[in-house]
Amino acid sequence: MSQTKLLIVEHDAATRAQLERALGERYTLAFATNRRKALTLLKEFQPDVVSVDLSLPVSTGAGDEGFRLLEELLRVAPGAKVIAVSSAADRSDATRALQLGATECVSKPIDLAEYEMVLKRVAYLDGAGADGVRDAVTDSEVGIEGLIGSTPGMRDVYGMVALVANTDATVLVQGESGTGKELLARAIHSESRRRAAPFVPINCGAIPEGLLEAELFGHEKGAYTGAHVQRKGKLELADGGTVFLDEVAELSLALQVKLLRFLQERETERIGGRQRIAINTRVIAATNKDLKVQVAAGRLREDLYFRLSVVTITLPPLRDRGEDVGTLAHEFLRRNCQKYHRKMQFSPAALDAIVHHSWPGNVRELENAIQRAVILTRGGVVEPAGLGIGVAGPKERLSLREARNRVERQAVVEALTRTRGNISRAAVELGISRPTMHDLLRKHQISAGKGPRMLRTSCA
Repeated sequence: MSQTKLLIVEHDAATRAQLERALGERYTLAFATNRRKALTLLKEFQPDVVSVDLSLPVSTGAGDEGFRLLEELLRVAPGAKVIAVSSAADRSDATRALQLGATECVSKPIDLAEYEMVLKRVAYLDGAGADGVRDAVTDSEVGIEGLIGSTPGMRDVYGMVALVANTDATVLVQGESGTGKELLARAIHSESRRRAAPFVPINCGAIPEGLLEAELFGHEKGAYTGAHVQRKGKLELADGGTVFLDEVAELSLALQVKLLRFLQERETERIGGRQRIAINTRVIAATNKDLKVQVAAGRLREDLYFRLSVVTITLPPLRDRGEDVGTLAHEFLRRNCQKYHRKMQFSPAALDAIVHHSWPGNVRELENAIQRAVILTRGGVVEPAGLGIGVAGPKERLSLREARNRVERQAVVEALTRTRGNISRAAVELGISRPTMHDLLRKHQISAGKGPRMLRTSCA
C-alpha cells in the first residue's frame, strides 16, 4: 500500500521540521523553500498533494511569491490538490487562494491535528488529479482506512478521528447497522500510536452469554469442565492495542460489572484465576441502540455508560449522506469489477435508482447489492433490476403538517413494535411522558395490545 506523496513548500525551517516529525512515518514527503524548486519537484516528485506557504519570500520579480507559485502550479497541473497555508491574521489571503483554485486553506501557526485532517480529506476524499498527480480512487485513497465520503456528516467523523486517535480515551461509536462502525474503529486504531499492536474485534451479541465471559477475560486450566488449557481473553490478547466491543449493549449485567471494573482499574482476572493481570488495552465500543434508553430501561449500567462514552462518534445513515451514495456506488463497482475481472458501468436508470433508494441496510446493503449485480449481470451495464431496486417515481407532495404527522406517526409505531406494545417503555424510548404517548395514540388512531398482533393501526 503506497503512501500519499506530499510536497511541502515552506520557507520557515521550524515549520518544516514540525511537519516532517508529524507526518514523516505516514506520508512520503518532499520539501521546497522557494517557487523555482517547487515547480521542479512538481515534475520530478509527482506529488498527490502540494502544501503551499503563501508568505514565501520573494526570489525574483514582483511580490506575492506564494500566489505566483499557486497560479503557476495550477497552470502546469490543473488537477493538482493544493493546501494553501496562510497567516491567521489575514483571512483575505485564504479567500484569494480558494478563488485561484486551492483545494483547502489552513492558518499559521499550524495546528497539526487540523492540518492532517485537511490533508487526509484532500488526498483521500477529493482524490488526486491529473497532470503529474496520481489518479483517484485506489483502495488506500478513498477515505480514512476505507471510510468513504465527503459530506459534512462524514467530515465531522474524520475530524473526530483525528482528534481522538492519539489519545487513550475510550470511544463509543453509534450508528445504524451497516454504517461501518467496525471500519471506524479500525481507522481510529490505525491512526493511533497503537497501530503496530493488535486490533481485536469481538461481537458481544453473537456469542452465547455462557461463553462470552471466557472470550473477554480468558480462563485458567481446569476453571470449568472443558477448560483443558489456560486461555487468554480478548482484552489480554489486545494488550498494547485496541479491543473493539461490537453490540456492547448486549452484555449481561454481570459482565457489565466485570467490564466496568476493567475500565476503572485496567486490571482483570481470568476465570478460575487469582492473579490480577495489568492490561494496557484501549476499548472502542459500538452499538446501534440508544444507550440512554437502555440505561433508563435498566438494561445497561449508568456508570458503565459514562465509562464507555468518554468520546462518542455517530456515523450518519446512508440516506443522510447525499452525494456520498454515488461515490460509494462507483467505488464498490470498481472494486468488484477488479475482483471478478469484469468491465461494467451503471446505466443512468441504475444511478438514479441508487441515489433515490433509502438503503435501510446502509453501506453494507449498497455494497452487497453491487457485488451481486457484478456477479449476475450479463453484459457491461448494470440496470436497476440487477441491483434489486426500482427506479424512483415522482415524490409525493406533502404539506409541512402532513410530513410532520407522518414522521411522528411512524416513530410511535416503530417504538411500539420494538417494545411489543408496552406503552410505558415506548414513551421512554421516545423521550415523552405516558399521557403524551396516549395523546399521540389517539391523534394517529393507533391501538396497542398484547401478543403477536399487538399493534393495530388504521390507515392515515
